[in-house]
Amino acid sequence: MERTSGDWQDAATAITFSGQSVIDGKSVDGLSGKTFASKSPIDGRHLPDVALCDAGDVDRAVASGRRAFEAGVWSGTTPADRKRVMRCLADLIRTQRDEVALLETLDMGKPIGDSTSIDVRAVANCFDYYGAAIDKIYDEIAPTARNAIALVTREPLGVVAAVVPWNFSMLMATWKVAPALAAGNSVVLKPAEQSSLTAIRLVELALGAGVPPGVFNVVTGTGPDVGRAPGLHMDVDGIFFTCSTPVGRIFMEYSARSNLKKIGLELGGKSANIILSSYRDTAHAARTSAHSAFFNQGEMCTCPSRLIVERTIHHEVVETLLEVARDYAPGDPLDPSTSMGALVDHRHTKRGMDFIRTAERDGATIRTGGRQVREDTGGCYVEPVVLTDVTNDMTIAREEVFGPVLSVIAVDDMDKAVRVANDTPFGLASAVWTDDLTTAHKVSAGIRAGLVYVNCYDCDDLTVPFGGFKQSGIGRERSLHALDRYTELKTTWIALG
Repeated sequence: MERTSGDWQDAATAITFSGQSVIDGKSVDGLSGKTFASKSPIDGRHLPDVALCDAGDVDRAVASGRRAFEAGVWSGTTPADRKRVMRCLADLIRTQRDEVALLETLDMGKPIGDSTSIDVRAVANCFDYYGAAIDKIYDEIAPTARNAIALVTREPLGVVAAVVPWNFSMLMATWKVAPALAAGNSVVLKPAEQSSLTAIRLVELALGAGVPPGVFNVVTGTGPDVGRAPGLHMDVDGIFFTCSTPVGRIFMEYSARSNLKKIGLELGGKSANIILSSYRDTAHAARTSAHSAFFNQGEMCTCPSRLIVERTIHHEVVETLLEVARDYAPGDPLDPSTSMGALVDHRHTKRGMDFIRTAERDGATIRTGGRQVREDTGGCYVEPVVLTDVTNDMTIAREEVFGPVLSVIAVDDMDKAVRVANDTPFGLASAVWTDDLTTAHKVSAGIRAGLVYVNCYDCDDLTVPFGGFKQSGIGRERSLHALDRYTELKTTWIALG
């Protein structure tokens, strides 16, 4: 039986939390003994204080990971053994679905319906996928002359660090942790300070599933301290980061300044979503575009925030967008009927409101939304915004808002649409809506982005790679290609006779 709003409110009152880091299989405070306050963006309620760790704590976690790696308690096990443990972890996550989902919603404000049906499900499936895959990845024998055998083997990096954002805190962590663990690495996870609770719980569940102590650690704290430390650490073999492009550049510098550790970056986006007049069901395209833009409060790197529309259908598209936007009135995230929750914190809420005001000053027109609402709750809520009269040189069309803001840009034809789509430093996701097969191929080939959706948006599957072009990052997550990030290829040449 599905829980009601009252059930979730009662569960939120009764739930117990841990704000401690987990290092070498033990829940620990930071070496300094300091903590930082954690408040829910739903209503400002106080969540548990979280350990404010520093570089010394990162040293502890890395040393623990290195000991476990060298001892072979995980790296030396068979793929079949790792598969068993990881699939057990997936089952534990499913068993604890409601608790884990509630932590995610309380911590970052997303609707509980999304946390249960999307986030937790996707996290469990990801551990299942890489657990099931790892004993099906074969090494190679190169086609050398008969007087030699050349083995090409895939080996784990060693100790890897993952630094993840707050918008999908569980899922973004799992996209890194699952393939890293499957490949035999030890992992040090640094969650965003805005949403640390599910990362802590994830490590606890991993230990319960049989991941040995030291193999999976979580260190909480701020980016300048706990994020920076593994980037510069000489005993970290790879660092994998998801968040903004400016911080991604800093992590590249950390790699260069330390041991040239392997690096993976999944960075920002300003995704272009093109609706052409050759797509007959204009209303369907507009509805899907609005749902995709406002999902997760717009706090997504793939958010299709630039809606590029042929001028002949502009009015029809905008009218449908306005209808959908009004259905996304922010509500209580603990109510299963809520479709839009709270932004992650007051600082981010102010940033979003500043973007909206800047867009107005630049000449954009607010057609609906744009107000901060439910302020009496103490939470962080902004109405979804539809902007028209937007040009691609405006700040609102250039910078990542990470909120429920949809900008409509009118163009004259397909060629202009592609030029506008590519006129950005980012290249993560994109889409084109057309019923003409030739146009679909031409536009999707012309867009410089890692993901191109045709007549849909935000379709998702673990079997396909995720990542961007240009300043949207380096490397790919999801699919079997993700294992390339967490492994090295070794050639062993054996002379015969």
